[in-house]
Amino acid sequence: MDPTSLFIVAGGVLVGIGASCSGMGGGFLMIPLLLFLGFSPQKAVGTTFLGIFLIALSSLVAHNKLAHVDFKYGILLGIGGIVGAQIGARLIDYVSTENFKKIFALILIALAVYVFVKK
Repeated sequence: MDPTSLFIVAGGVLVGIGASCSGMGGGFLMIPLLLFLGFSPQKAVGTTFLGIFLIALSSLVAHNKLAHVDFKYGILLGIGGIVGAQIGARLIDYVSTENFKKIFALILIALAVYVFVKK
């Protein structure tokens, strides 16, 4: 396995642990990693969703075994997410790489502030 692939697998392990514990999906970690490796924002986002999908399936199995899943509300969240995902996938084509990085950084900062000040 080449060094870049090994680096991505190691990053995936860390993201999987974090995503399964926090429910945050891991995209906030995967996207910067892929941007650092030279991916365009569009390809980084699309590739990240494949990774998140696989991590989410694995996490769902593990959390279901522990009876931590409310399928009714999870399905309802998913239905809304499907609609939003179709809109978002089309919108990203209209955002430049530079603006994407700025928007993504602002979202991460807002999330960090929220987590920090939430009691």
